[in-house]
Amino acid sequence: MSRKKKAEDMEAISNINEMPEVNQESQAQAEALHAAEQEILLLKQQLADLQVRADEYKDGWQRALADFANLRRRVERDQQAANQNATINAVRRYLEIVDDLERALANRPTDGEAGRWADGVDLTYRKFANLLESEGLTIIPGEGEFDSALHEAISHEDSPQHTSGQIIGIVQQGYRLGDRVVRPARVRVAR
Repeated sequence: MSRKKKAEDMEAISNINEMPEVNQESQAQAEALHAAEQEILLLKQQLADLQVRADEYKDGWQRALADFANLRRRVERDQQAANQNATINAVRRYLEIVDDLERALANRPTDGEAGRWADGVDLTYRKFANLLESEGLTIIPGEGEFDSALHEAISHEDSPQHTSGQIIGIVQQGYRLGDRVVRPARVRVAR
């Protein structure tokens, strides 16, 4: 055999011996690639699970925030109602004083010392009425058609000047605070 041929055979044998190493290396790389792909899939699944959990937490947080905002509005509304009720109760007591002052001024003397005294009572009445008005108290109109939400009929009378259901006169003035009736106007109504 020639030397050249012998060298070629040796090289072929050497290549054959190296091939299992290449196959083993390729197989190891394939296994590592497969393991990496499996790990990526696992991480993607974990990410998706965590995203679902984060969305659930976010939804719960948003509901809790909305519930808190609703609670705050309800508490504020209840406080306003309580304040308005307290104001209405106080105003009702003062209205009795207003009624007494109005009755006193309806029969007021005009001359002498009694006239000056009546002027002082009138000044006190106007100050008191202005104070109640500044708190939002308004007079319920006592003319026109009878409205059971605003008026209390104390009598029904025949009146040629008025049609049925019209108010003839006011017996006691009615008041409201905002949209709430503090005291209905007591009126005489035509039949």
